[in-house]
Amino acid sequence: MSSDARRGIVSYGAYLPYHRLDRTSIRSTLGQGGGAGTRTVAGYDEDSTSMGVEAARRALWGAPTPESLYFATTAPAYADKTNATAIHAALGGSREGFAADLGAAVRGASGALRAAAATGGMAVLSDIRTGRPGSADESAGGDGAVAFAFGTGERVVAEILAQASVSAEFLDRWRVPGEPYSRVWEERFGTQAYLPLITDAVTRALKSAQVEAPTHVIVSSPQARAARAALGAFPTASRADGLELEVGFAGAAHAGLVLADVLDRAAPGETVLLVVAADGADATVLRVTDAITRRPTGDGVRDQLAVSREVSYPDFLTWRGFLDREPPRRPDPERPAGPPAARSQRWKYAFEGSRCLACSTVNVPPQRVCVHCGTVDRAEPVPLAATRATVATFTIDKLAFSLAPPVVDVVIDFDGGGRYGCQLADADPAAVAIGDRVEMTFRRFHTAGGVHNYFWKARPVREGH
Repeated sequence: MSSDARRGIVSYGAYLPYHRLDRTSIRSTLGQGGGAGTRTVAGYDEDSTSMGVEAARRALWGAPTPESLYFATTAPAYADKTNATAIHAALGGSREGFAADLGAAVRGASGALRAAAATGGMAVLSDIRTGRPGSADESAGGDGAVAFAFGTGERVVAEILAQASVSAEFLDRWRVPGEPYSRVWEERFGTQAYLPLITDAVTRALKSAQVEAPTHVIVSSPQARAARAALGAFPTASRADGLELEVGFAGAAHAGLVLADVLDRAAPGETVLLVVAADGADATVLRVTDAITRRPTGDGVRDQLAVSREVSYPDFLTWRGFLDREPPRRPDPERPAGPPAARSQRWKYAFEGSRCLACSTVNVPPQRVCVHCGTVDRAEPVPLAATRATVATFTIDKLAFSLAPPVVDVVIDFDGGGRYGCQLADADPAAVAIGDRVEMTFRRFHTAGGVHNYFWKARPVREGH
């Protein structure tokens, strides 16, 4: 196939939260559960939407802001409201375009990938996985997000060679609306149900792609035993590391995270078999192209795994809502209002300041009247979400409302101009210093009256982020 006719992934980006839970701490606290290794943990100020924003931002290196965006998660921050629109707004694109959510099941990831591939859009896969305290779901789960931008031509880094799917209705895993955790049937039944479906989809996809032995094989499924059994049909050298020991199973995001990890290391000409087994089986065969050499370095899945901070098991339970601890004795946060948020969308979601055309001062937040020279209505927008900054001063607030006190407030100076005061995320309060380098990150400040208040915080610049 000529390079002009190629269709596939043109860029991708992964996001793993900074915090890790040592699985042994579960058993040491409860006397059951746990296991070896760690699992990734979304911060108290993160959810599937905010992590989706971070992954999507990392996926823009080979593509412009997408005209269509498809978001898949099993843990949506909102029901009866589209979550993908917040991700679209945070990417700073125009209002023109399409953004939609795809279900609340792991297979929604396959739907998002296929829809994005068909339209040349972006698939954002993000999830927070948990379960009853002490359960296998709790210890084996993991949190994270990944995004893939699709297109055609010479930009394609991983060409789609073939796809095949099988759908089946059987009861293996389920959760009714309002329940905090999923229920599962006996694992042996799930394995027996999935293996024939996986074999069917894989056989047809490889035959269509005319690939006998793929270089890398990824099998992702909430049914761990079925995934291991399916991988057993391939040579050991072909099996991709499923990240279970360090990340855990990341639900709708998991297959994409493993694919991103494979692409981080893949060479031109190598082939990838990607299988998602959830309520059926979906198999995709990809061929890595010469364009993969354009991928950025230093912020891949392995780079992010190398940078982490341990979270205690009680804090993990608190952040996930399973442990109702005494809050700070301060007034509860107020519910954000819709009209002002809509009026300031470019500031609140895209984090745009303004540059005065008379004196070049950068105003943060954007102002009609320049704070330096007083010029009125003569300014241009300045995107700041991707701009790094330096800590000018800071304070540690032990009284402010937070699920992870104390709150660190910083005043930062952006490279190229602009000063702003904000919260600092993912930081050790004892290690913060004037002169620290920071970058911006999209977070959920609080939830009040059922409304999530999303905005931007700073976080320390670390290798791997």
